[in-house]
Amino acid sequence: MTQASRSTTYLVATGAFALGMASYVTAGLIPMIQADFAVSVSVAAQLVTAFTLAYGLGSPLCVALLPAHRQRGGLFLMLGLFVIANAASALSTSLVALMAWRVLAGMAAGTYLAIGIAAAVSVAPDAERGKTISIIMGGMASGTVLGVPLGLILAEHWGWQAALWLIALIGLVTLVGLIFRLPAIPAAQVVPMRRKLSILIDRRVIGLLGISLLAAIASLGMYTFIAPLISAHGENSVTLSLWVWGVGGVLGSFLIGALVDRFSGPKLTFAIMLLLGTALIALPLLLRINPWLALIPIALWGAVGWALQVPQNNELMKAREAQGDGNLAVALNESALYLGSAIGASVGGLALAMQVPVDMLSVGAGVVALMGMGVQMWLMRQTNARGIACTRL
Repeated sequence: MTQASRSTTYLVATGAFALGMASYVTAGLIPMIQADFAVSVSVAAQLVTAFTLAYGLGSPLCVALLPAHRQRGGLFLMLGLFVIANAASALSTSLVALMAWRVLAGMAAGTYLAIGIAAAVSVAPDAERGKTISIIMGGMASGTVLGVPLGLILAEHWGWQAALWLIALIGLVTLVGLIFRLPAIPAAQVVPMRRKLSILIDRRVIGLLGISLLAAIASLGMYTFIAPLISAHGENSVTLSLWVWGVGGVLGSFLIGALVDRFSGPKLTFAIMLLLGTALIALPLLLRINPWLALIPIALWGAVGWALQVPQNNELMKAREAQGDGNLAVALNESALYLGSAIGASVGGLALAMQVPVDMLSVGAGVVALMGMGVQMWLMRQTNARGIACTRL
């Protein structure tokens, strides 16, 4: 990795750290915001919904509309908007204004990540694409696992605004660094909107997005219910389990990069979905045998759940390189993750309301992950079939 690509990757990853904080810290700030604005918890919680919907739905639209030859400026613009939105959120004196700024922050965050990954990959050596993406995703995972607790500690001492000021500061440092250190991005072809929309009928892309969706339903959806699952079996601290899951996620995000550069992405995804399904199915069983043993599948769940997006984003960018809209594929992948998380949480909540044992949620999530493994197997067979057909021709 050259000095230019290394500095670009680590700067984009620093911005991703701020994104990871922004995505999850608001949930921990809800009680303080509720008290400050004298609203109900359910109303304050809509701040999380506003950010995630804007992130998942708004960012693909922004990426699609951004001219291909303006990616460098677009990266600066979106990171700048993210900084402004978080600073303005901290200064908000009404819940309506705060809601509006969270929407802008979410849209800018998702767009920045998609363009940032594409920019870092474009200046990195081909043999280190996986490592590049893994560092960026590792930055985001670190923002969730390490940054969120730090933000909440600051909020406890100086108010909920302090957490948002920290996010804005990290984003500003990243922006200044990228302005001075980001090299010229290789010129991209100008892609008409009609060709960009063809991504929606690209079977390979749809299959990859389907895997991400199923993985998010299983992993992020089940994460919503990790506390009741652990509590139902007593002895282990829920906090300890959350930390083990998070540390596993950080390690998985960083370590998978070297594997992506050495092995086939589809085979890695197949293995990851198999491990994810096995970990979720084994978790309730090990909780019954010995709660301490359950930390093993929890760590594995976190590691492979976060690691998956490295080969996924790499394969999506490869799938659309010829069309020049790999960043749009990455943005759609983020949308699939947020949609899957929402579906998993909703279905799990409905199942609990119907008195389904919480252990069965974990088993069901494991089955969903194995379905994703099945989709990956189908994609691999399709690719092999096309290869054989081309050879015969």
